Amino acid sequence: MDLPFVIEVSLGGLLAGVMYSLVALGFVLIYKASGVFNYAQGSMVLFAALSFVGLLELGVPTWLAAMLTITTMVSLAYLVERVVLRPLVNQEPITLFMATIGISFFLDGFGQQVWGSDVHTLNIGIPQNPIFLGDILINQLDLIAAGFAGSLVAALALFFRYTRTGLALRAVADDHQAAMSVGIPLNSIWVIVWSAAGIVALVAGIMWGAKLGVQFSVALVALKALPVLILGGFTSIPGAILGGLIIGAGEKLSEVFLGPMLGGGIETWFAYMLAMLVLLVRPQGLFGERIIERI
Repeated sequence: MDLPFVIEVSLGGLLAGVMYSLVALGFVLIYKASGVFNYAQGSMVLFAALSFVGLLELGVPTWLAAMLTITTMVSLAYLVERVVLRPLVNQEPITLFMATIGISFFLDGFGQQVWGSDVHTLNIGIPQNPIFLGDILINQLDLIAAGFAGSLVAALALFFRYTRTGLALRAVADDHQAAMSVGIPLNSIWVIVWSAAGIVALVAGIMWGAKLGVQFSVALVALKALPVLILGGFTSIPGAILGGLIIGAGEKLSEVFLGPMLGGGIETWFAYMLAMLVLLVRPQGLFGERIIERI
């Protein structure tokens, strides 16, 4: 077995895994603040990417398009909190989950209404030609995108671990009414977290859009984040990072080395099979918190 080739395949998988982690991070942020799986995260990724590339096609400078899109995602967070989440304070998680499904369909339809349904090519100046590091071939776009994604993941992990906002997340997720009773501003926390998830969605949308083109299938990237969450744990930012790396490297290695024996296509189902095995052994994930309910 050629060692440089194994390293090349593994590195490519790890770089893709960082991108999976970025998408999964948006889910983790919302889950930690509300205790519910945000079905709309994939649509947020698509909507942010569509808004960004749409502004670029109108001739808006890149930096201004990025700022306007961030403003749009923060405004969306405010509207979601005011119109959807505030009336549902202390409701059952399934109620909030159904609300996020409604948000998802709204964003898909609204994005298509404003920006159309055509595939948009997104060129942000990142070279896509492969480069050689010794005998190892690496895609420059994957390397740079992983660098941006990793930096954002690290920054948010530190922010939510060592700031008052981060410390308030646990209390908010555990019990909305109890959190408000001790002075935690639930509405403000939700706006901050949904804004952060929106910014994460923008970065993920730009990186995946530059790689695949901005199209409605980008929203399906969120489906790959689900096994990442199951593996790492829905409440763990480090878990989202490690889960993404394991999924990314595992699916690439299995496709290259097991695909010829099993007929190929392993990359499409490897992550979900691994997630199912994790659910059977450790349902809370590698870093998730075991929840014990007393009756």
